[in-house]
Amino acid sequence: MATFVLIHGGGGSAWDWHLVVPELSGRGHDVVVPELPIGDRSAGFTEFRQTVVDAVGDRRDLVVVGHSYGALTAPLVAERLPVRLIVLLTPMIPKPGERPGQWWDDTGHRGPEGLSEEQQFYQGVPAETVAAAAAHNREQVSAEWDEPWPLEAWPAVPTRVLIAREDRFFPVDFQRRVGADRLGIVPDDMDGCHAVALSHPKQLADRLIAYLSC
Repeated sequence: MATFVLIHGGGGSAWDWHLVVPELSGRGHDVVVPELPIGDRSAGFTEFRQTVVDAVGDRRDLVVVGHSYGALTAPLVAERLPVRLIVLLTPMIPKPGERPGQWWDDTGHRGPEGLSEEQQFYQGVPAETVAAAAAHNREQVSAEWDEPWPLEAWPAVPTRVLIAREDRFFPVDFQRRVGADRLGIVPDDMDGCHAVALSHPKQLADRLIAYLSC
């Protein structure tokens, strides 16, 4: 049994994983889903990491999954806890010293034009789930946006990058380029949109569990 630590993305919440949690726990794994303090103007990377560490407690055999903006926090956890595997899901992959606010220009990201928020993030997600998501989104006012990413190098922990083929916010070609440039990793891919935990929860759980035997 592994412990999957699922870290939500920017403006998100633990609810973002609510369809994946039963898929993992139903197959005998433990799941921890922390709520990052994104509504606290004084909270930065230190507080983000501590929130995850506190939520994990004394659990071990950790697989830390960072979705989108959550990929900035996932590797920080490996500094404090014995992490077995890091999985970056449709991620923002950071580099040492880079502020999150700089990431967009540094990576050459260009947002899609002429698409609604639903079309960018929730392509293929059932309408009732998209409607529910709005009630769980949170305003992100925390301080880490202007903080240098604190690690001097990527943790010495096996890392996988998993991207979604229908992601319109971080398209496949963009994700492959950034994965290669920043980590020397060729990303794996699967069906789904940027919010793949909502569009393809069972398939995502399958992929996460499959990584345990890699």
